[in-house]
Amino acid sequence: MNKMKSFVLILLMLAGTVAMAQSKKDRKIMNDAKKAKKTLLKADAGLERFFEDSAGYVLFPNVGKGGFIIGGASGNGVVYENGTVVGMANLKKLNVGLQAGGQAIIEIIFFETQVDLERFKEGKFQFAAETSAVALKSGIAFNAKYKDGVAVFALPKAGLMADASVGGQKFGYKPF
Repeated sequence: MNKMKSFVLILLMLAGTVAMAQSKKDRKIMNDAKKAKKTLLKADAGLERFFEDSAGYVLFPNVGKGGFIIGGASGNGVVYENGTVVGMANLKKLNVGLQAGGQAIIEIIFFETQVDLERFKEGKFQFAAETSAVALKSGIAFNAKYKDGVAVFALPKAGLMADASVGGQKFGYKPF
């Protein structure tokens, strides 16, 4: 019985350590990601197959994009592996070119295989310059396919921006 109490105490201490590793900001982003997932599925139920079949995904619930000639984007997100939260991510993008406006979007990147997900987690992942996200409209995800091991979707939340590219985004990953 004494060993059992010790084991339970160790488990509780480990759980507390994991909870402390998640900051208040991380927990807010995780809550926003849960809501964003529901919003994405409501916008296009075809995404369900990506959630079920991918090795993992990173969900950025609040990406801000804006610019006039020089533009940028940034956001924080949650990394999932086989449906389980494994860490946090951030994205940054700076670009120069014909663009105007501002926009808030939900961006999600699905990884087809474990190798693709590991590339992201190791910091060896970035989009080619010409890569664009699939802008979600009802039914579009049913025909979407992975390209080079990833599938990227974006759902505008607010604003208007004449730019749907995700090329040149840089990512950071922080495991729990």
